[in-house]
Amino acid sequence: MGKTRQVSVSGADGKDSETIEMTNLEWSLQYVMLKIQEMIFNGRKTDKCGVILFGSEETKNIINEENGGYEHVSDYIPIAHPNAATLAKLQALEPSTVSGDPIDALIVAIETQDRELATKKTWTRKICILTDGENPIEVEDWEATANKMNALNIQFTVVGVDFDDDDFQQEDKSKMKRANEEFYRQFTEHLESGVVGNCDYVLTEVSRPDVKEVRSTMTGNVLRIGDTDVRPHEALELMVKTSKCTALSRPKSFKKFARRKQTDEEKAAAKDRMDEDGEEEESHFAQLHMRSEYYLEEEKPGSTKREGSADGDADDAEAQAERDKRLIKVQKEELVRGYKYGASFAPAPEEGFPKFPVRAGMDICGFFPQERFRREMAMGEVYYVWADPASPMQQVALSSIVHAMNETQVVAITRWVKTEKGEPKMGVLWPTVFEEIDCFLWVQMPFADDIRNFTFASLENLVTKKGEVVKEHPYLPTNEQMDTMEKFVDAMDLMDAGEKDEDGNRLPWFDTTLSYNPAIHRMKQAQFHAAIVKDLNTHPLPPPHEELLKYFEPPRRVLKRAREAIEECKSTFNVREVPKKVARVRKDEHVRAPDEDEEMLLLDRQAGPSQTQAQRATQSRSFAQTQTQQASPSRTQQQKKPAGNDSDSVTEIEDDEDEDDELLLDTAARRPERAAPLPTPARSLSPDPRVDRNRPKGRIVGYTYPLADFRKNIERGDVVTKAVEDLAYIVKEVVVRPFASKRFDEMLECMHELRKVSLEEDEIDAWNTFIRELKDTCLKSKPGNKVFWDKVRGIGRPLSYISESEATKAGGKSAISESEAQQSQIIWMHLDDL
Repeated sequence: MGKTRQVSVSGADGKDSETIEMTNLEWSLQYVMLKIQEMIFNGRKTDKCGVILFGSEETKNIINEENGGYEHVSDYIPIAHPNAATLAKLQALEPSTVSGDPIDALIVAIETQDRELATKKTWTRKICILTDGENPIEVEDWEATANKMNALNIQFTVVGVDFDDDDFQQEDKSKMKRANEEFYRQFTEHLESGVVGNCDYVLTEVSRPDVKEVRSTMTGNVLRIGDTDVRPHEALELMVKTSKCTALSRPKSFKKFARRKQTDEEKAAAKDRMDEDGEEEESHFAQLHMRSEYYLEEEKPGSTKREGSADGDADDAEAQAERDKRLIKVQKEELVRGYKYGASFAPAPEEGFPKFPVRAGMDICGFFPQERFRREMAMGEVYYVWADPASPMQQVALSSIVHAMNETQVVAITRWVKTEKGEPKMGVLWPTVFEEIDCFLWVQMPFADDIRNFTFASLENLVTKKGEVVKEHPYLPTNEQMDTMEKFVDAMDLMDAGEKDEDGNRLPWFDTTLSYNPAIHRMKQAQFHAAIVKDLNTHPLPPPHEELLKYFEPPRRVLKRAREAIEECKSTFNVREVPKKVARVRKDEHVRAPDEDEEMLLLDRQAGPSQTQAQRATQSRSFAQTQTQQASPSRTQQQKKPAGNDSDSVTEIEDDEDEDDELLLDTAARRPERAAPLPTPARSLSPDPRVDRNRPKGRIVGYTYPLADFRKNIERGDVVTKAVEDLAYIVKEVVVRPFASKRFDEMLECMHELRKVSLEEDEIDAWNTFIRELKDTCLKSKPGNKVFWDKVRGIGRPLSYISESEATKAGGKSAISESEAQQSQIIWMHLDDL
């Protein structure tokens, strides 16, 4: 076992795999330590193990001590519960210079195990031999050893280093090893439970994720139907046993450690050692344990609370030190448990509050159809409810109830109290019929007080304030979108995406029995690996087992089948990639970021978040300018609109609000309009929130206050692309409407802000496309607006294309070079001549 071999391990820090050199003993001992680590991890009382060495320098075993012989066989670790010391002793093993007979070690192991388990006849016995098969074996009378193992029902495993299997064949195998390997196969065939395996294969298998299966202990209980006290002749009482069907599994918790504080003597000793040896001081860590202490602050006579002082931190430190001096330690026995009641505390009696009397057992409260059982009501672990195995009459009675409930398709609401002073739990009994036995499955359900019902408005039925049903809206899917989504869902069907069976039929891709919790098994793998290697830098954590990653990626067959449906969905729903935005530091107080297009549907809309002073001032100026151009609302409502006027013009205020602003998801959710608050200096700077912002359908920027709407949405940070697109649309629409000349300065200000945001938020392509479309709108479309375009090109470079050099400085990309941007500006300036 002292021969060296090249072993491939994963690289440190996620790098490529590396090849390191280790002995066959170090490599194969990983299997033994992993198996022992599994015993420590599970923590079962019936898990014991021992280690016997053959080929050791010394001889130490019970047969040699009594009868002699069996040389170079040593009982290295006696049979006991394994712990961390067991792993440490295994790591200390080194290859020896002598050889030993594995059959001698096997006989010693059988005798040692038989004496240890002399009074434990029901325990499972296992023996595993780890060998490279390179030493001679005494094969005489091996049949007697095999018969003895069969009589004791011992499960035998041979783990061979570089033994042949279906996937591996050693080329330069010695005659000795070939003969020994053949003997081991012959020996295991003679056993009732024996197997020979390759070490490389078993190391892979032992790291495979698995589910810990335990046999739950059955607990006696009583199942009652009806009231056995008031009407015993109409009630039924059955003796039952309960056991766990499923159990919640969590990753192993970590212990907390901290740097241990040294005493004065230890510090002095460490300083002397550092002076003598010149080495740095070692760090010592100790495990942290939770400890609670109780203190009472004694009030100083005549003291008053100070409001504060100019000294700041120094004054606070003095006050804290003074307060610490007045702390009096109180023993836990002197305290009284109390519950807060308003501003005071109500002490609880020492014996606790009286509990309602309960009776242990399971009481069926009623029955209801299985189809009405809500799956989300099931909570916690599932239990089996069996009839008493020692009573045939009880089994027949329970079986009849199970079959009756199964035929009528009903389940039972059950109140379960496990012990005489236990807390009652409500659950549901589900009839279950197996091949050879009938039973119930019980799962806990919440009490009525534990359920919180929240009502949400309909997402399918949209109505206006007038009660009119909206049939077409961006929130309502069209028939084309519904068909496209159905195709996409059908294309992602996983029921025929797995491997083919013997008949050539596709099996389901996902199997719950083969799906493992990555948090549990990866944590377990990390703990096991750290326990068996000496240095994590030279032996880093290997990658997860392939079975753990089996369902991380969707099957290729489904991806290929759904590719066409995905492209159709992208086209139908106009799906675009939204670049990730860097989180901004909000200047005002933290508020919830509203969802996109949230203001389009009114759900009892209230006042928005507080605005900054600059925003309020900007909106105040815009609102004042608009009010000077508008007639009074009462007069406008009585007058007829001029024939040539646009309905969206900013010089008018319509009687009714915009159709999108009126939409309600539920007419029952309307609330009476609150009275207007009294004027305050803060409100006087803000426009009336009920003023119509005149937003087009599907837009989050309106005609009335486009710049204010744009800035508000940019502050949200999650609808930048939508805000840039909508402001560009508003500018193009406003400049070609009647009386557009009155808003030229406002639109130019919008363009300056739009270009600035597009450059900062990597919406460069959107800006360059907007400039081209604005030029075509002003010069080629009818009615157009050449005057506004003259103002844009008169400003020059600040409102032209964003070039590649500008985009690079801002961290973005542009398809237009600096020379192309300047050339286009020259063309704009000489447009009249061309």
